[in-house]
Amino acid sequence: MYTLRNWMLLPLLFAAMACTQTPRPQPGENYPSVTNDGTWCWFSDPRAIYHGNSVVTGWVTKDGSIEAAALNPENGKIASIPLMEKLEVDDHDNPAFVAVNGEVQAFYTKHIPVGIYQDMLDFSNGFAAVTLHKETNPIDSAELEKFPRYTTTYANPYALKAENNRLYVFGRWTGFKPNVMWSDNGGHSFTKARVFITNFPFDQGNRPYVKYYSDGNSRIHIVFTDGHPRVEPLNSVYYAYYEQGAFYRVDGSVICSLQDAPFEPKDASLLYQASEEEGRAWVYDICADASGNPVVLYARYPNEETHIYHYATYNGSQWTDVEICNAGKWFPQTPESEREREPHYSGGLTVNPSNTKQVFVSREVDGTFEIERFTLDAEQKTWSITPITQQSVNDNVRPYFPRGGNAENTPVLLWMNNKKYVHYTNYATEIKYAVLPR
Repeated sequence: MYTLRNWMLLPLLFAAMACTQTPRPQPGENYPSVTNDGTWCWFSDPRAIYHGNSVVTGWVTKDGSIEAAALNPENGKIASIPLMEKLEVDDHDNPAFVAVNGEVQAFYTKHIPVGIYQDMLDFSNGFAAVTLHKETNPIDSAELEKFPRYTTTYANPYALKAENNRLYVFGRWTGFKPNVMWSDNGGHSFTKARVFITNFPFDQGNRPYVKYYSDGNSRIHIVFTDGHPRVEPLNSVYYAYYEQGAFYRVDGSVICSLQDAPFEPKDASLLYQASEEEGRAWVYDICADASGNPVVLYARYPNEETHIYHYATYNGSQWTDVEICNAGKWFPQTPESEREREPHYSGGLTVNPSNTKQVFVSREVDGTFEIERFTLDAEQKTWSITPITQQSVNDNVRPYFPRGGNAENTPVLLWMNNKKYVHYTNYATEIKYAVLPR
Protein backbone atom coordinates (compact mmCIF):
# COMPACT_ATOMS: atom_id res chain seq x y z
CA MET A 1 0.00 0.00 0.00
CA TYR A 2 1.22 3.48 -0.80
CA THR A 3 1.36 5.88 2.10
CA LEU A 4 1.30 9.65 2.28
CA ARG A 5 3.99 11.63 3.97
CA ASN A 6 3.06 13.75 6.96
CA TRP A 7 0.22 16.10 5.97
CA MET A 8 1.11 18.66 8.62
CA LEU A 9 1.55 22.26 7.55
CA LEU A 10 5.05 22.94 6.31
CA PRO A 11 6.79 26.27 6.89
CA LEU A 12 7.89 28.48 4.06
CA LEU A 13 11.27 27.59 2.67
CA PHE A 14 13.66 30.32 1.64
CA ALA A 15 14.78 30.49 -1.99
CA ALA A 16 17.04 32.98 -3.75
CA MET A 17 15.50 36.39 -4.24
CA ALA A 18 13.85 36.77 -7.62
CA CYS A 19 14.79 39.62 -9.92
CA THR A 20 12.28 41.62 -11.94
CA GLN A 21 14.53 42.58 -14.85
CA THR A 22 15.52 40.48 -17.85
CA PRO A 23 17.76 37.79 -16.34
CA ARG A 24 21.43 38.13 -17.20
CA PRO A 25 22.52 35.02 -19.13
CA GLN A 26 24.34 32.77 -16.68
CA PRO A 27 24.92 29.08 -16.05
CA GLY A 28 21.73 27.21 -15.30
CA GLU A 29 23.22 26.14 -11.97
CA ASN A 30 23.27 29.79 -10.81
CA TYR A 31 19.50 30.24 -11.06
CA PRO A 32 17.33 29.64 -7.97
CA SER A 33 15.71 26.24 -7.51
CA VAL A 34 12.13 25.41 -6.68
CA THR A 35 13.58 22.07 -5.55
CA ASN A 36 17.05 20.52 -5.66
CA ASP A 37 15.52 17.07 -6.13
CA GLY A 38 12.83 16.94 -8.80
CA THR A 39 12.12 15.79 -12.34
CA TRP A 40 9.18 15.78 -14.76
CA CYS A 41 8.08 14.57 -18.17
CA TRP A 42 6.18 16.71 -20.69
CA PHE A 43 2.95 14.75 -21.18
CA SER A 44 1.40 15.33 -17.73
CA ASP A 45 0.31 18.96 -17.86
CA PRO A 46 -0.27 21.64 -16.77
CA ARG A 47 2.79 20.86 -14.64
CA ALA A 48 2.71 24.45 -13.37
CA ILE A 49 -0.15 26.93 -12.98
CA TYR A 50 -0.65 30.41 -11.59
CA HIS A 51 -2.78 30.53 -8.44
CA GLY A 52 -3.22 34.01 -7.06
CA ASN A 53 0.26 35.54 -6.92
CA SER A 54 1.98 32.16 -6.77
CA VAL A 55 3.15 29.52 -9.21
CA VAL A 56 2.07 26.00 -8.20
CA THR A 57 4.17 23.16 -9.58
CA GLY A 58 5.30 19.63 -8.73
CA TRP A 59 7.77 16.87 -9.51
CA VAL A 60 9.05 13.36 -8.85
CA THR A 61 12.07 12.97 -6.53
CA LYS A 62 15.01 10.59 -6.93
CA ASP A 63 13.29 8.06 -4.67
CA GLY A 64 10.02 8.30 -6.61
CA SER A 65 8.09 10.49 -4.18
CA ILE A 66 5.58 13.03 -5.50
CA GLU A 67 5.82 16.60 -4.23
CA ALA A 68 4.19 19.96 -4.92
CA ALA A 69 5.04 23.55 -4.09
CA ALA A 70 3.81 27.12 -4.39
CA LEU A 71 6.47 29.64 -5.42
CA ASN A 72 6.07 33.35 -4.76
CA PRO A 73 8.20 34.80 -7.59
CA GLU A 74 8.25 38.28 -6.04
CA ASN A 75 10.16 37.23 -2.93
CA GLY A 76 11.41 33.74 -3.80
CA LYS A 77 9.59 32.04 -0.93
CA ILE A 78 8.38 28.48 -1.41
CA ALA A 79 5.71 26.49 0.44
CA SER A 80 6.22 22.81 -0.35
CA ILE A 81 4.21 19.69 0.45
CA PRO A 82 4.79 15.93 -0.04
CA LEU A 83 1.89 14.22 -1.84
CA MET A 84 2.88 10.55 -1.94
CA GLU A 85 5.98 8.80 -0.67
CA LYS A 86 7.95 6.53 -2.99
CA LEU A 87 5.25 6.10 -5.60
CA GLU A 88 7.64 5.11 -8.40
CA VAL A 89 11.06 6.18 -9.67
CA ASP A 90 9.84 7.41 -13.04
CA ASP A 91 9.56 10.93 -14.48
CA HIS A 92 6.21 10.09 -16.12
CA ASP A 93 4.57 10.40 -12.70
CA ASN A 94 4.84 14.16 -12.14
CA PRO A 95 1.62 15.85 -10.96
CA ALA A 96 -0.52 18.11 -13.13
CA PHE A 97 -2.58 20.92 -11.62
CA VAL A 98 -5.93 22.63 -12.03
CA ALA A 99 -7.83 25.24 -10.00
CA VAL A 100 -11.51 24.35 -9.49
CA ASN A 101 -13.76 26.71 -7.57
CA GLY A 102 -10.67 28.45 -6.25
CA GLU A 103 -9.08 25.22 -4.97
CA VAL A 104 -5.92 23.69 -6.44
CA GLN A 105 -6.05 20.00 -7.29
CA ALA A 106 -3.18 17.74 -8.31
CA PHE A 107 -3.54 14.61 -10.46
CA TYR A 108 -0.86 12.01 -11.15
CA THR A 109 -0.40 8.36 -12.07
CA LYS A 110 2.22 5.67 -12.12
CA HIS A 111 3.71 4.69 -15.49
CA ILE A 112 1.46 1.90 -16.88
CA PRO A 113 -0.29 0.51 -13.72
CA VAL A 114 -3.91 1.50 -13.14
CA GLY A 115 -4.95 4.23 -10.72
CA ILE A 116 -5.26 8.03 -10.83
CA TYR A 117 -4.18 9.81 -7.66
CA GLN A 118 -5.81 13.10 -6.71
CA ASP A 119 -4.93 15.62 -4.02
CA MET A 120 -6.81 18.75 -3.05
CA LEU A 121 -4.31 21.35 -1.85
CA ASP A 122 -4.41 24.38 0.41
CA PHE A 123 -1.66 26.97 -0.12
CA SER A 124 -3.29 29.74 1.92
CA ASN A 125 -1.50 31.88 4.49
CA GLY A 126 1.95 30.94 3.26
CA PHE A 127 1.67 27.25 4.15
CA ALA A 128 0.92 24.08 2.22
CA ALA A 129 -1.43 21.25 3.16
CA VAL A 130 -3.27 18.33 1.58
CA THR A 131 -6.96 18.53 2.45
CA LEU A 132 -8.08 15.40 0.58
CA HIS A 133 -6.27 12.47 -1.04
CA LYS A 134 -7.96 9.75 -3.05
CA GLU A 135 -7.42 7.22 -5.82
CA THR A 136 -9.72 6.64 -8.80
CA ASN A 137 -9.79 3.67 -11.13
CA PRO A 138 -10.95 5.15 -14.46
CA ILE A 139 -11.29 1.86 -16.35
CA ASP A 140 -14.77 0.93 -17.58
CA SER A 141 -15.29 -2.80 -18.18
CA ALA A 142 -17.37 -2.29 -21.35
CA GLU A 143 -14.79 0.13 -22.76
CA LEU A 144 -11.99 -2.28 -21.87
CA GLU A 145 -13.76 -5.06 -23.76
CA LYS A 146 -13.75 -2.91 -26.91
CA PHE A 147 -10.17 -1.70 -26.38
CA PRO A 148 -8.42 -4.49 -24.47
CA ARG A 149 -5.37 -3.08 -22.76
CA TYR A 150 -5.47 -2.26 -19.04
CA THR A 151 -3.16 0.64 -18.26
CA THR A 152 -3.00 4.16 -16.87
CA THR A 153 -0.32 6.77 -17.61
CA TYR A 154 -0.42 10.59 -17.45
CA ALA A 155 -3.07 12.99 -16.17
CA ASN A 156 -4.16 16.27 -17.77
CA PRO A 157 -6.90 18.16 -15.85
CA TYR A 158 -8.93 21.11 -17.21
CA ALA A 159 -12.05 22.81 -15.83
CA LEU A 160 -14.43 24.66 -18.17
CA LYS A 161 -16.45 27.62 -16.88
CA ALA A 162 -18.89 27.36 -19.82
CA GLU A 163 -19.84 23.87 -18.62
CA ASN A 164 -20.50 24.89 -15.01
CA ASN A 165 -16.88 24.18 -14.10
CA ARG A 166 -17.05 20.60 -15.29
CA LEU A 167 -13.63 19.07 -14.61
CA TYR A 168 -12.15 16.98 -17.42
CA VAL A 169 -9.12 14.74 -16.89
CA PHE A 170 -7.35 13.27 -19.91
CA GLY A 171 -4.66 10.60 -20.10
CA ARG A 172 -3.39 7.42 -21.76
CA TRP A 173 -5.53 4.80 -20.14
CA THR A 174 -7.90 2.15 -21.53
CA GLY A 175 -6.53 0.51 -24.68
CA PHE A 176 -3.19 2.42 -24.43
CA LYS A 177 -5.11 5.26 -26.07
CA PRO A 178 -6.11 8.84 -25.21
CA ASN A 179 -9.00 8.73 -22.71
CA VAL A 180 -11.15 11.28 -20.90
CA MET A 181 -13.26 11.23 -17.74
CA TRP A 182 -15.12 14.10 -16.08
CA SER A 183 -16.65 15.34 -12.86
CA ASP A 184 -19.61 17.65 -12.26
CA ASN A 185 -19.02 18.04 -8.52
CA GLY A 186 -15.58 19.61 -8.37
CA GLY A 187 -13.64 16.39 -8.60
CA HIS A 188 -15.26 14.52 -5.73
CA SER A 189 -16.47 11.81 -8.10
CA PHE A 190 -15.84 11.00 -11.78
CA THR A 191 -17.43 9.15 -14.66
CA LYS A 192 -15.57 6.15 -15.98
CA ALA A 193 -13.14 6.96 -18.76
CA ARG A 194 -13.83 6.58 -22.44
CA VAL A 195 -11.41 6.30 -25.34
CA PHE A 196 -11.65 9.32 -27.65
CA ILE A 197 -8.85 8.66 -30.18
CA THR A 198 -7.94 5.28 -31.64
CA ASN A 199 -7.05 3.61 -34.90
CA PHE A 200 -9.24 0.96 -36.54
CA PRO A 201 -8.70 -1.91 -36.53
CA PHE A 202 -7.64 -1.52 -32.91
CA ASP A 203 -3.94 -2.02 -32.25
CA GLN A 204 -3.11 -2.35 -28.55
CA GLY A 205 0.57 -1.54 -29.18
CA ASN A 206 -0.14 1.83 -30.79
CA ARG A 207 -0.19 4.88 -28.50
CA PRO A 208 -0.88 8.43 -29.74
CA TYR A 209 0.90 11.13 -27.74
CA VAL A 210 -1.22 14.14 -26.87
CA LYS A 211 -0.68 17.70 -25.63
CA TYR A 212 -3.61 19.78 -24.35
CA TYR A 213 -4.31 23.44 -23.66
CA SER A 214 -7.32 25.37 -22.36
CA ASP A 215 -7.91 28.91 -21.12
CA GLY A 216 -10.54 27.44 -18.81
CA ASN A 217 -13.57 28.86 -20.59
CA SER A 218 -15.14 26.56 -23.19
CA ARG A 219 -12.46 24.97 -25.37
CA ILE A 220 -9.73 22.38 -24.94
CA HIS A 221 -7.13 22.32 -27.73
CA ILE A 222 -5.65 18.93 -28.60
CA VAL A 223 -2.55 18.17 -30.69
CA PHE A 224 -1.36 14.59 -31.12
CA THR A 225 0.69 12.12 -33.12
CA ASP A 226 0.06 8.71 -34.68
CA GLY A 227 2.15 7.18 -31.91
CA HIS A 228 5.67 7.07 -30.50
CA PRO A 229 8.37 8.21 -32.95
CA ARG A 230 10.55 5.28 -31.90
CA VAL A 231 7.81 2.88 -33.01
CA GLU A 232 5.98 4.52 -35.92
CA PRO A 233 7.82 4.48 -39.28
CA LEU A 234 6.12 7.83 -39.99
CA ASN A 235 4.71 9.90 -37.15
CA SER A 236 2.51 12.80 -38.25
CA VAL A 237 0.89 15.62 -36.22
CA TYR A 238 -2.87 16.21 -35.95
CA TYR A 239 -5.06 18.84 -34.31
CA ALA A 240 -8.60 18.87 -32.91
CA TYR A 241 -10.46 20.71 -30.21
CA TYR A 242 -13.21 19.84 -27.76
CA GLU A 243 -16.07 22.27 -27.05
CA GLN A 244 -19.59 21.91 -25.66
CA GLY A 245 -19.87 18.15 -26.00
CA ALA A 246 -18.16 17.58 -29.35
CA PHE A 247 -14.78 17.35 -31.08
CA TYR A 248 -13.98 19.65 -34.01
CA ARG A 249 -11.36 20.12 -36.71
CA VAL A 250 -9.40 23.35 -36.80
CA ASP A 251 -11.85 24.89 -39.32
CA GLY A 252 -14.79 24.31 -36.97
CA SER A 253 -16.26 21.31 -38.76
CA VAL A 254 -17.54 18.57 -36.47
CA ILE A 255 -15.61 15.34 -36.08
CA CYS A 256 -18.02 13.65 -33.66
CA SER A 257 -19.78 14.17 -30.37
CA LEU A 258 -18.19 13.13 -27.11
CA GLN A 259 -20.79 10.37 -26.83
CA ASP A 260 -19.94 9.09 -30.33
CA ALA A 261 -16.17 9.06 -29.72
CA PRO A 262 -13.63 7.69 -30.47
CA PHE A 263 -12.41 9.16 -33.73
CA GLU A 264 -9.37 8.18 -35.76
CA PRO A 265 -6.32 10.43 -36.23
CA LYS A 266 -7.19 10.81 -39.91
CA ASP A 267 -10.55 12.34 -38.91
CA ALA A 268 -8.83 15.31 -37.27
CA SER A 269 -6.96 18.19 -38.98
CA LEU A 270 -3.57 17.23 -40.40
CA LEU A 271 -0.93 19.71 -39.25
CA TYR A 272 2.23 17.91 -40.42
CA GLN A 273 2.44 14.94 -42.77
CA ALA A 274 5.59 13.05 -41.84
CA SER A 275 7.90 11.77 -44.56
CA GLU A 276 11.20 9.92 -44.61
CA GLU A 277 12.97 13.04 -45.84
CA GLU A 278 11.46 15.53 -43.36
CA GLY A 279 11.28 13.03 -40.52
CA ARG A 280 8.83 11.65 -38.04
CA ALA A 281 7.54 14.06 -35.37
CA TRP A 282 6.76 14.49 -31.68
CA VAL A 283 4.69 17.20 -30.00
CA TYR A 284 5.99 19.48 -27.22
CA ASP A 285 3.52 22.26 -26.47
CA ILE A 286 0.25 23.85 -27.52
CA CYS A 287 -1.39 27.16 -26.67
CA ALA A 288 -3.87 29.61 -28.19
CA ASP A 289 -3.22 33.12 -29.48
CA ALA A 290 -5.25 36.23 -28.67
CA SER A 291 -7.85 35.19 -31.29
CA GLY A 292 -8.23 31.72 -29.78
CA ASN A 293 -6.40 30.00 -32.64
CA PRO A 294 -3.94 27.18 -31.88
CA VAL A 295 -0.18 27.65 -31.59
CA VAL A 296 1.72 24.35 -31.74
CA LEU A 297 5.35 23.48 -31.00
CA TYR A 298 6.74 20.19 -32.26
CA ALA A 299 9.97 18.55 -33.41
CA ARG A 300 10.88 16.77 -36.63
CA TYR A 301 13.53 14.05 -36.72
CA PRO A 302 15.07 13.62 -40.17
CA ASN A 303 17.49 11.42 -38.25
CA GLU A 304 17.89 10.61 -34.57
CA GLU A 305 20.74 13.06 -34.05
CA THR A 306 19.00 15.98 -35.76
CA HIS A 307 16.03 17.43 -33.87
CA ILE A 308 14.39 20.31 -35.76
CA TYR A 309 11.97 22.48 -33.76
CA HIS A 310 8.89 23.88 -35.52
CA TYR A 311 6.29 26.53 -34.70
CA ALA A 312 2.86 26.12 -36.33
CA THR A 313 -0.02 28.61 -36.14
CA TYR A 314 -3.52 28.77 -37.61
CA ASN A 315 -4.88 32.13 -38.78
CA GLY A 316 -8.51 31.11 -39.22
CA SER A 317 -8.09 29.75 -42.74
CA GLN A 318 -4.71 28.01 -43.00
CA TRP A 319 -1.68 26.74 -41.09
CA THR A 320 1.66 28.53 -41.16
CA ASP A 321 4.63 26.36 -40.18
CA VAL A 322 7.95 28.03 -39.33
CA GLU A 323 11.22 26.31 -38.46
CA ILE A 324 12.69 27.52 -35.16
CA CYS A 325 16.11 25.87 -35.04
CA ASN A 326 18.17 22.70 -35.11
CA ALA A 327 18.25 21.69 -31.43
CA GLY A 328 20.94 19.04 -31.76
CA LYS A 329 20.36 15.48 -30.63
CA TRP A 330 18.77 13.81 -27.59
CA PHE A 331 19.66 14.98 -24.08
CA PRO A 332 19.77 11.69 -22.06
CA GLN A 333 23.33 10.75 -21.11
CA THR A 334 23.84 7.56 -23.07
CA PRO A 335 26.10 5.09 -21.23
CA GLU A 336 29.33 4.40 -23.06
CA SER A 337 29.11 1.60 -25.65
CA GLU A 338 25.31 1.44 -25.28
CA ARG A 339 22.63 2.45 -27.77
CA GLU A 340 20.44 5.35 -26.62
CA ARG A 341 17.04 4.02 -25.55
CA GLU A 342 15.21 7.36 -26.05
CA PRO A 343 16.84 9.05 -29.06
CA HIS A 344 13.81 11.31 -29.60
CA TYR A 345 14.00 12.98 -26.19
CA SER A 346 14.62 16.53 -27.37
CA GLY A 347 15.61 19.24 -24.90
CA GLY A 348 12.05 20.54 -25.32
CA LEU A 349 10.32 23.87 -25.83
CA THR A 350 7.38 25.87 -24.50
CA VAL A 351 5.33 28.88 -25.57
CA ASN A 352 4.44 31.94 -23.50
CA PRO A 353 0.59 31.95 -23.34
CA SER A 354 0.57 35.73 -22.86
CA ASN A 355 2.79 36.35 -25.88
CA THR A 356 2.60 33.42 -28.26
CA LYS A 357 5.40 34.78 -30.43
CA GLN A 358 7.77 34.05 -27.55
CA VAL A 359 9.10 30.50 -27.44
CA PHE A 360 11.55 29.16 -24.87
CA VAL A 361 13.69 26.35 -26.22
CA SER A 362 16.28 23.94 -24.91
CA ARG A 363 18.93 23.25 -27.52
CA GLU A 364 22.47 21.95 -27.64
CA VAL A 365 25.06 24.76 -27.51
CA ASP A 366 28.72 23.73 -27.43
CA GLY A 367 27.79 20.29 -26.16
CA THR A 368 25.43 21.43 -23.36
CA PHE A 369 21.68 22.03 -23.50
CA GLU A 370 20.89 25.68 -22.79
CA ILE A 371 17.62 27.61 -22.45
CA GLU A 372 17.03 30.45 -24.92
CA ARG A 373 14.12 32.74 -25.75
CA PHE A 374 13.18 32.86 -29.44
CA THR A 375 10.94 35.78 -30.47
CA LEU A 376 9.24 35.77 -33.86
CA ASP A 377 8.85 38.98 -35.86
CA ALA A 378 5.47 40.24 -37.07
CA GLU A 379 5.92 38.70 -40.54
CA GLN A 380 6.63 35.29 -38.97
CA LYS A 381 9.91 34.97 -40.83
CA THR A 382 12.77 35.82 -38.47
CA TRP A 383 13.59 34.80 -34.92
CA SER A 384 15.57 36.94 -32.49
CA ILE A 385 17.40 34.98 -29.80
CA THR A 386 18.03 35.88 -26.16
CA PRO A 387 20.03 33.43 -24.01
CA ILE A 388 18.58 32.59 -20.60
CA THR A 389 21.26 30.08 -19.58
CA GLN A 390 24.83 30.19 -20.87
CA GLN A 391 28.04 28.26 -20.24
CA SER A 392 26.22 25.78 -18.01
CA VAL A 393 27.85 22.73 -16.48
CA ASN A 394 24.63 20.68 -16.56
CA ASP A 395 22.03 20.30 -19.29
CA ASN A 396 18.96 22.54 -18.98
CA VAL A 397 15.90 20.86 -20.49
CA ARG A 398 12.09 20.64 -20.60
CA PRO A 399 11.28 24.33 -20.07
CA TYR A 400 7.73 25.20 -19.11
CA PHE A 401 5.73 28.42 -18.83
CA PRO A 402 2.95 28.19 -16.22
CA ARG A 403 -0.67 28.21 -17.41
CA GLY A 404 -3.64 30.22 -16.15
CA GLY A 405 -1.89 33.54 -15.68
CA ASN A 406 -2.96 37.11 -16.41
CA ALA A 407 -1.36 40.52 -16.80
CA GLU A 408 -0.97 40.84 -13.03
CA ASN A 409 1.13 37.70 -12.67
CA THR A 410 4.91 37.81 -12.64
CA PRO A 411 6.21 35.89 -15.70
CA VAL A 412 8.20 32.84 -14.64
CA LEU A 413 9.99 30.17 -16.66
CA LEU A 414 10.75 26.78 -15.10
CA TRP A 415 13.01 23.98 -16.35
CA MET A 416 15.03 20.91 -15.35
CA ASN A 417 18.75 21.21 -14.62
CA ASN A 418 20.30 17.76 -14.97
CA LYS A 419 23.14 16.65 -12.78
CA LYS A 420 22.29 13.21 -14.18
CA TYR A 421 19.67 12.00 -16.63
CA VAL A 422 20.41 8.58 -18.11
CA HIS A 423 16.81 7.39 -18.44
CA TYR A 424 13.37 8.31 -17.18
CA THR A 425 14.04 5.90 -14.28
CA ASN A 426 17.62 7.04 -13.60
CA TYR A 427 18.02 10.75 -12.88
CA ALA A 428 19.27 13.42 -10.45
CA THR A 429 17.76 16.74 -11.48
CA GLU A 430 16.61 20.08 -10.07
CA ILE A 431 13.73 22.35 -11.05
CA LYS A 432 15.13 25.85 -11.72
CA TYR A 433 13.28 29.06 -12.45
CA ALA A 434 13.87 32.52 -13.88
CA VAL A 435 11.71 35.59 -13.32
CA LEU A 436 11.13 37.37 -16.63
CA PRO A 437 10.15 40.96 -17.49
CA ARG A 438 6.44 41.66 -17.94
